[in-house]
Amino acid sequence: MATTPTPTAPKSTTPPPRSVLRDTAFLRLWAGTSASGLATWALPFVLGLAVLHRDLGAAGLGLVLAARTAGFLAAVAVGGVLADRHSRRAVVLWSALAAAVAAPLLAAGLGRSLVLMTAAAALAGAGQGACRPAFQALTAETVDPERRQQANAAMTMAVRGSTLAGPALTALLAAFLDIGTLLLGIGLLWLVAALVPGKGAAATGPATTTGPAVEPAPHAGFRAEFLEGIREARRHPWFLAGLAALVAVIALGYSATSVALPLISRDRYDTQWVLAAAMTAYTVGALAGALVIARLRPRSQGWAAFAGLAAYGVAPLSLMLPVHPLVVVAAYAVAGIGIELFNVPWFTATQREVAPDKLARVSSLDFLVSYGLAPVGLALIAPAIDAFGVTPVLGVCAAACFLAPAAAALTPTARHFARTAPAPAPAPTTTD
Repeated sequence: MATTPTPTAPKSTTPPPRSVLRDTAFLRLWAGTSASGLATWALPFVLGLAVLHRDLGAAGLGLVLAARTAGFLAAVAVGGVLADRHSRRAVVLWSALAAAVAAPLLAAGLGRSLVLMTAAAALAGAGQGACRPAFQALTAETVDPERRQQANAAMTMAVRGSTLAGPALTALLAAFLDIGTLLLGIGLLWLVAALVPGKGAAATGPATTTGPAVEPAPHAGFRAEFLEGIREARRHPWFLAGLAALVAVIALGYSATSVALPLISRDRYDTQWVLAAAMTAYTVGALAGALVIARLRPRSQGWAAFAGLAAYGVAPLSLMLPVHPLVVVAAYAVAGIGIELFNVPWFTATQREVAPDKLARVSSLDFLVSYGLAPVGLALIAPAIDAFGVTPVLGVCAAACFLAPAAAALTPTARHFARTAPAPAPAPTTTD
């Protein structure tokens, strides 16, 4: 007796999204961003070696690094406006070229002219600041929305990897090369950042934006365009709340641990091993966190991200207590994991939710506020420790790290880092 075969469910013809690591356009962007990150990290390290070699004094080092920070803060807002007004690729090119030009000027001034070095450091900081929001917006142009979280995780892994391997590599190169040559090498890294990335495709808007493209309006003045970016940021309560929580963690938690960890490593444990091991554990933890979040998609991604940010509080908490040094190292590893569980979804949500023509300005606001207030925290923590003692200061900072993200998570739209909750996945249908 013939039987009719049981019909099978139709197979989906949509292929799974290709890994972002197989995308040539992204790999070029990744290489450029990684080169800029390595160059940014390497400059203060190489200048520190110049102090050890007596080519630069401690006061001169402070002046040069302060000039670089000032250049960064002055240029990051300008870079955001320019990247929304013009080609993001062009902004990356010219800002990275400016930083590349600064490197030989630093080498020329080394041991000869502190004025020249200070001006060159300001130029390097300006190039770094102008390219940061442009790189963020260029990522949104280059990578489709489904793969941006993976792309942002790959970006942060490159930065953390350079932080982990960079000191040993730079120290090895310093055994064979002089400081001037190392500075020229930083300039070559900026040339890679300038020349390697390709052009981004037309930017795609946030998931909630529909309708035909419109002709761009005539450009207003710089101030008006920057204020327009602030208004765009205010449209997203989750962004403002997250920025406030991030500032609290950086200005209080990160600043406190930066000042207190060397003191506690020396005074409580009588060794520099704790300092080196804790900082290494933080970077390794951040690498692990980026690797996890590259594939993890929490249902409530905003709440999960804020929980990761709050995890930084275990670092100052561990320094308060008379614990075994391995507990301090483990706490720093947890803090590193948590910071990337926040960073990657944060960048991805900003690229998804913010209007494409204002993305660079909103990103510049992120960098301007978080980077701008970090030196304030560093400047205040040391006097606070002298006045009140290290334990009370660490206690206040740990509490801020836990409470600020918790308060931010209560903000409307914070649960999903979006103005509207994502649509639930359709339930599978079955037949008898």
